[in-house]
Amino acid sequence: MSAITSLPNPAPAPAPATPGTLKVTQARVLRSEWLKFRSLRSTLYTSLTAVVLTIGISALMSALTASQYPTYSPAEKASVDPIGTSLAGFSFAVVAFGVLGVLLMSGEYSTGMIRSSLTVVPRRLPVLWAKLAVFAAVIFSVSLVTSLVSFFLGQALLDGQHIGVTLSAPGALRSVIGAALYVTVAGMIGVALGALLRNTAAGISVFTAVFFVIPPLMNLLPFSVRAHSAQYLPSNAGQALWGGAYGVAHPLSPWTGFALLCGYALILIGAAAWRLRRADA
Repeated sequence: MSAITSLPNPAPAPAPATPGTLKVTQARVLRSEWLKFRSLRSTLYTSLTAVVLTIGISALMSALTASQYPTYSPAEKASVDPIGTSLAGFSFAVVAFGVLGVLLMSGEYSTGMIRSSLTVVPRRLPVLWAKLAVFAAVIFSVSLVTSLVSFFLGQALLDGQHIGVTLSAPGALRSVIGAALYVTVAGMIGVALGALLRNTAAGISVFTAVFFVIPPLMNLLPFSVRAHSAQYLPSNAGQALWGGAYGVAHPLSPWTGFALLCGYALILIGAAAWRLRRADA
């Protein structure tokens, strides 16, 4: 009689693995926005333009001041601000940083990429917070290095007339850091305008008008009006932090002016967040 050997039942085939669903977190949105930010060629070109423009204009103003200093009257010599002169380029470079801020948000609307972003992040606001955080971190780092280079180069040029100062001089370190803070917050206003207006041309036009066109037009107003209003413009308020508010009769104190600039930014960011939540892309 042959023995019947019972074979064990074959093990069931494993069920196919299903990919896990990744939870949308602010950290992941932040990482995604950083990848998008550094992959844009406009980011690199605009940043380089801003850096070259800032250092170049600052050096030019310092060189001109040093060359003309012997011809100044005693009152003019006493009014020379070596710190503000060496950082003068930030008055113009703020437009480049603002344009970059507008493009960061309005560019997604012009290409339609914003629909993909908001589909992946249905709560919407994390996208805006991530863009602002990435922009602020990168622009502050770049502009701080630019500010240091502009300051030391400017003081080297001014030293020919023995009017240069060191970084330990009163207000010097605050001004160097303040110039970087100024263009960073101004650029964040650009991001908010891009999200609020959703149009690149409109965002750039409004930003340029506020920071570059309206301030000189204030000189057309009667002095009694200009003296009590010019200091509250976003550009003049922010420039008070580093000594760039030239021609303002009653400039705000440095940190008061910067606080006012931050207030403008918060109002526009709040309006942009409201529209992002309420209006379709």
